[in-house]
Amino acid sequence: MKHPVDVYVGKRVRQRRWIVGMTQQQLAEKVGIKFQQIQKYETGTNRVSASRLWDISEALGVPVEFFFEGLESKAASETGINANVPGDILADKEALELIRSYYSIPENQRRRLFELARVLSSAS
Repeated sequence: MKHPVDVYVGKRVRQRRWIVGMTQQQLAEKVGIKFQQIQKYETGTNRVSASRLWDISEALGVPVEFFFEGLESKAASETGINANVPGDILADKEALELIRSYYSIPENQRRRLFELARVLSSAS
């Protein structure tokens, strides 16, 4: 049976890999494993060991804690407090594509686009 944390971490691996435009094969090569193992990690079928998660974080250019950001804590779920899960928006392929496109824009133009979006969102 898949553990919810393994599934969550796997989704975060897939999201980050997709955002940086890396294939499963490319990630597997950087980490030194077969792409089928990456598939199993991304679906939560196999658990990612601490050392392997470290290697994956290095390959994807994020800190290890990235894979746990937004994960609801056990204490919060027991008290009925719902954590804000920023990872949910990344489940949407369109949102991921928007993020990838945003980061491909040159920095000065990206800053201006960000300011425009902020103004438009506060106008409504």
